[in-house]
Formats: sequence, C-alpha cells, structure tokens
Amino acid sequence: MPARFGHEAKLEMIDHTGIGVADVGRSATFYDAVLAALGMRRAMQMPDNVGTDGVGYGSDYPAFWIDRYHPHSVKQHIAFVAKTRAEVDRFHAAALKAGGTDNGAPGLRRPNYYAAFALDPDGNNIEAVFRGALAHIEH
Repeated sequence: MPARFGHEAKLEMIDHTGIGVADVGRSATFYDAVLAALGMRRAMQMPDNVGTDGVGYGSDYPAFWIDRYHPHSVKQHIAFVAKTRAEVDRFHAAALKAGGTDNGAPGLRRPNYYAAFALDPDGNNIEAVFRGALAHIEH
C-alpha cells in the first residue's frame, strides 16, 4: 500500500471533502470544538496560518474542509467516524456547547450504528457515528 506522511495508508473512497460556510471564522470556532471531540484538529489553513478563506481538519492531513469558496446555502449532511460511543457523546455535547442545534441525541439508530446529529451554524446536518461491534451495548 502507498505510504502517506510516513504512515501506511489505508485506501479509502474519499481523500477529502468539504462544505462552504457563510463565515469561516464563526464556523472554524464551532468545528474546532466539535472535531476535537473526535480527535481531529486544524491540519491546514488558507492562507497559511490565517484561515480566513478556509480551514482543513484531520489528523495527519486535511480530510474535511470548511471554506468561503463553495456555496453555503446548500444544506449538507456529513457523517464523521467516531472510535467509541463516548466520542459520539462528546461530539454531540461539544456541538451544542459551541452553538449548534440538536438534530438527534446520541443513541442506537440500528444494530451496530450508534450516532448523534447536530446542525452547524449554517444549518448543515453533521453526524458522528460509531459502527463498532459494541455500538448496541448500553454504557
């Protein structure tokens, strides 16, 4: 498999994606808090070290972008991977604390699919989902 940033890379269907936002600064404050709950951080900014045009989030490289270039009037749904049910819970709590709107409390949606939903400042439906074999077990 090809190496990326010094790590063995797992081939995925999508390398990165993103959404347009009305106010990059406001949305970056929201996503800083929400994605930190899932172990992600600002991986890149445009312009460099400023981020007024766009911010890319991820671990080693930007996998999710918010920017001012894409239309922000189109409501999107994005599901982020959580490593545990607790991460889903933290994601939802962080979203509400950062000004998001509840769009589905953490819970089991179907077998092995534990998820939570919130609307971001632009009304995009963001989700954190844990698909592990223990997703159905109460904590």
